[in-house]
Amino acid sequence: MTLSSTASKSGTQVVQRVAALLRGISARNRVGARLIDLCEEVGIERPTAHRILQGLVSEGLVRQDEASKRYFLGNAMYEMGLAASPKTNLRDVCHSYLQQIAQRTGDMVFLTMRSGFDGVCIDRAEGAFPIKVFVLDVGMRRPLNIGSGAMAILSFLNDDEINRILSVNMERSLEKYPNYSEANVRKTIARARTKGFVLTDVIDLPGVRSIAMPIFDSHRQPIAAISLSTVVQRMDRSRTETLLNDLSSAVEQIQSKLILLEDDA
Repeated sequence: MTLSSTASKSGTQVVQRVAALLRGISARNRVGARLIDLCEEVGIERPTAHRILQGLVSEGLVRQDEASKRYFLGNAMYEMGLAASPKTNLRDVCHSYLQQIAQRTGDMVFLTMRSGFDGVCIDRAEGAFPIKVFVLDVGMRRPLNIGSGAMAILSFLNDDEINRILSVNMERSLEKYPNYSEANVRKTIARARTKGFVLTDVIDLPGVRSIAMPIFDSHRQPIAAISLSTVVQRMDRSRTETLLNDLSSAVEQIQSKLILLEDDA
């Protein structure tokens, strides 16, 4: 191996480690990431991880809390995220469709978008049915394997990406839901790929059920999902078919609009 190829391999390894550390911090950004957890996840020694992280801190890509010593994403990451954000505002494109579904069904409708290892609720619409099931607040972030909307996104990613996400998220999920099972997650993924949608009982609200369908971009990558939540009694087999038709129609129109907007950009 030549000196130049050795340097190239070394440089690639550094980039991979930086990316892995940033993903690890992103997955834990709400509470902060401990150095020991990042080392175990990325598979690098503590001195190496510490050196890379301090370099990221000096560049503003990462910040470290003085009291807890935990790592968080820095302001520079936020600024770059704004620059990298898509020209199309997904919430604006989808909002009227969420309202239409909520008006027709009377139920609560949510729009979830992928953000790294998480699903983030970016919009919702309330129907007229008197029992409101506030499954998600706008801005609420949960692991990508929790909730029907997030699961609808996760289910249609490629297998390697699913494995990568679950390798991080299952530990996070078990902290809050001790009885949560990866086997059940994978069964839900398999059913979703067969049926084209996710139907689950809401883990936080007994007696509430949610149904969700993914939204794909022009490259057939799942970027978001529309979900509807209501009490179990309002989601029998017959009504579920009606709800699926409403979701499917909205998703098809949204995807067509996204392609047109991309062509015009």
